[in-house]
Amino acid sequence: MTWRQAVLLSCFSAVVLLSMLREGISASVGTMQAAEEASEDAKQKIFMQESDASNFLKRRGKRSPKSRDEVNAENRQKLRADELRREYYEEQRNEFENFVEEQNDEQEERSREAVEQWRQWHYDGLHPSYLYNRHHI
Repeated sequence: MTWRQAVLLSCFSAVVLLSMLREGISASVGTMQAAEEASEDAKQKIFMQESDASNFLKRRGKRSPKSRDEVNAENRQKLRADELRREYYEEQRNEFENFVEEQNDEQEERSREAVEQWRQWHYDGLHPSYLYNRHHI
């Protein structure tokens, strides 16, 4: 029974402490003014002036020529996309070549083992084995 009382007492003290802290923060005037000033600074950093925003949102006409910066930016995006595509396909090709090489190596190993087993099975003991009967070029 005593451990229940200890748990209830600790929970009650935690609730009282939290409520006192909440009231203390809301009652302090200096921190609220500092918080408002900080939010104003953040607004000035995030939002731009109306004139800048209207110039930013103005669109050029469809028939007007693009500026040099727009053309350069589009060309950089195209070149980057081409480079990424080329890297992707090169990586895919290398992975496929490695896969094919592994498959060929495994097939070659299996066929070599099969030939060796056939030679061992059919060796009659009269002629020298294949390793000693090779014709060297």
